[in-house]
Amino acid sequence: MMALDPAYLAYPRRARGMDHDLYDWSNLFDRESMIWPDGKTVAVPIVVSLEWFPIVPTDKPFRAPGHMQTAYPDYRHYTSREYGTRVGFYRLLDAFAKVGARVAVAANAAIADRYPSIIADIVDAGHEIVAHSTDMNGTIATGLDPAEEAALIAASLDALERVSGTRPTGWLSIARSQSWNTPRLLAEAGVAYMLDWVNDDLPYAMRTAAGPILNLPLNHELSDRQIITVQQQSAESYATQIRDAYNWLTTETETHGGRMLPLHITPYILGLPYRIGAFEELLGWLTAQPGAWLAPARDIIRTVDKSKS
Repeated sequence: MMALDPAYLAYPRRARGMDHDLYDWSNLFDRESMIWPDGKTVAVPIVVSLEWFPIVPTDKPFRAPGHMQTAYPDYRHYTSREYGTRVGFYRLLDAFAKVGARVAVAANAAIADRYPSIIADIVDAGHEIVAHSTDMNGTIATGLDPAEEAALIAASLDALERVSGTRPTGWLSIARSQSWNTPRLLAEAGVAYMLDWVNDDLPYAMRTAAGPILNLPLNHELSDRQIITVQQQSAESYATQIRDAYNWLTTETETHGGRMLPLHITPYILGLPYRIGAFEELLGWLTAQPGAWLAPARDIIRTVDKSKS
């Protein structure tokens, strides 16, 4: 049996927490308490992914989750995604209006180019627009040329600003995937926060060579895509898990300060007529909780910024 070369165990970037220098690792339960406005204890940012899937996908650097799967033209999947844009999204807008909730809509630039009236409806309702790449072929991963990635980020921000009148301050990558360069390139582009890293229950600051950027963890396991589409559970089960998570986080706030429960939802999943009722009931339940603060991501980020100043 050969002995293991000691050099095998030497790793120059090994450090406490994660092996990078984007932030100093800290334990959520040992940090200074977060205080939300008006005595609220659990911030609930709602993020809606509003996406356009080209009917022919690209597989470099990877195929986006939910993309076309069968022989092309794949109208079965294409039209089911389009249902979210044509019908499901407006059911969600109505649901938010019923409870007076403002949300963040993570939109592909293609939505602005193809459906500018939808962007206008989002703005008119007082919701935030977050940049969500160019379209669902606009994936990011290591190996993508930095100049090409920077151009993709700029094109996304430019198109949404041109149609909405306001440049987005937030970014959500497709499938939350990044290259080694993404945080720096986002900071260079003037993006204040991203929603890609999911390793916490509170926003936290990152440092890059281009300056700081905040990360608001958008939990993947509690997304409607994961629970309903991947795990094949019902909308009622989804709502139960959100309520369970809220109740658990509320107990933590009694000793550890404010917490955050982000909801990541998809129009062609929760906007269907046999699911929207369960989601509306969930929204009503959340808004009835005295400690819940339903707010777009930008408001939560502003509060975090103020707490650090």
